[in-house]
Amino acid sequence: ESVADTRTTVLILGESGTGKTMTARAIHQLSSRSDKPFVEVACGALPDSLLESELLGHKAGSFTDTTKDKIGKFLQADGGTIFLDEIATASPSLQVKLLRVLQDREFEPVGSSETHKVDVRLILATHSNLEEMVAHGEFRQDLYYRINVITLTQPALRERIGDIPLLVDRFLHEFNEQTGKHVERFSEDALNLLQQYEWPGNVRELINVVERAVVLAKGAVVNVEELPESVKQATQLPGASQA
Repeated sequence: ESVADTRTTVLILGESGTGKTMTARAIHQLSSRSDKPFVEVACGALPDSLLESELLGHKAGSFTDTTKDKIGKFLQADGGTIFLDEIATASPSLQVKLLRVLQDREFEPVGSSETHKVDVRLILATHSNLEEMVAHGEFRQDLYYRINVITLTQPALRERIGDIPLLVDRFLHEFNEQTGKHVERFSEDALNLLQQYEWPGNVRELINVVERAVVLAKGAVVNVEELPESVKQATQLPGASQA
């Protein structure tokens, strides 16, 4: 809440599946830009040549078979927020261009000499250790300092097991609406097992477990028997953490 209503760049750190996208959306919704676009780009999902075009846009003819100009994500987000997930995967050449957008809020689309100015708020996320990448020459130091203004760390789910009952209630409600079912709750034993599990996939894995339970539930209460074998077996192993 304290950083939401500014244009300050925010860097969200945390393991995969901890809910970094949800945090980015929350920052946008709490800001004065909430009625403007929220544009998300999964940097790790695109090859570098396409990622640059996706972010900055391109001029017709700048690539083979491109017959139309393409508006990039930065222009689509003008007035709003752009969220760059897995920023650590950006190539050195793209890092240079990102640094300019951050400093001057301007850029040229691929293959164009026309300069565009944009009013965007940047939120970035990564599960990588950017400090180590800077030390090894894998990430630009000047870009790191530019994006590392406000840093939020998303703790792993195993470090906040007290949130599990609240999250389960929320996702139960969502999946009941989606499926038309009326599952009311998880049994106390089932919740205890969920709080003993290590959650290597974090919140994303918990969402899958709740969805599975709602689909398979025969009654209003999810019991231990209806939890995935991976959860039941892991929590029965010697040394499993205790709630």
